Amino acid sequence: MIRALIVFLGAVAVGIAAIPVLVMIDLLGDGTGFGLCPGGLESCAKPYSTGPEMAVILTLSLFLIVFAMRLLMKLARRLQDDTYQVTQ
Repeated sequence: MIRALIVFLGAVAVGIAAIPVLVMIDLLGDGTGFGLCPGGLESCAKPYSTGPEMAVILTLSLFLIVFAMRLLMKLARRLQDDTYQVTQ
């Protein structure tokens, strides 16, 4: 159960890391950047703060996911150590 959750969090981290690439590909194809710039890149409402704002949000979310994965790994190790204790 815990390992499946760790794999899921890893997949979410990869998805979050892929978001900037997907947004850039969409913007280069005259898209809206998945709603980031509704009128396209030329008429973006706040062109200088949108990118850094997205970078901060994605970085914080990646740190939170990595922190949750580390906690789950420690929990898994602790549970594994408790099950392999030798009793007299």
